[in-house]
Amino acid sequence: MIIKQATADDLDVLLAFRQEAASWLTALGSDQWQRPYPADRLLSTIEAGVVFMVRDGSTTAATITLTPDAEEGLWSAEELQEGSRFVNKLTVARTHAGQDLGGRLLDWAGDQAYRSGAKWLRLDAWTTNKPLQNYYLRHGFKHVRTVAEGGAVNGGPRVSGWLAQRPAIPNTAHGLTDLVGRP
Repeated sequence: MIIKQATADDLDVLLAFRQEAASWLTALGSDQWQRPYPADRLLSTIEAGVVFMVRDGSTTAATITLTPDAEEGLWSAEELQEGSRFVNKLTVARTHAGQDLGGRLLDWAGDQAYRSGAKWLRLDAWTTNKPLQNYYLRHGFKHVRTVAEGGAVNGGPRVSGWLAQRPAIPNTAHGLTDLVGRP
């Protein structure tokens, strides 16, 4: 499997990918990602060069957004002074579930963060999705706090404020053929 930077041509695939994930989450009883993510916001992150896709042949197996920019209102001013990279919208296709592809992507993201000079790999997760939070804890993240105040980037109240971090460390054992290269 390869990982590469997404392009504007991937927008429809990524929107459909997110809808597939939202349907799966609904079947599990979660309210996560029930509001559609604005296509223009997704396109702007693609154009910013922070959206990455994992391909298994011609199939999109996973996606991750890795950015130096934190969502407003989540991290303190002191925390933002520490070099960090932020994981968003990590999604694995159901066809590739159960292979720890998400964990491998987190290792890739941690390596990218380390090579960019960051101290931390950080994320915010859905506040009511305990299985997702436990997943991140199993992958070396430590819960920092939960932020409930504020609004979501796609409207409505903040729902993704469970904050966690782990040190950014070198790790090339993720097994992905990296076509992204250095950050």
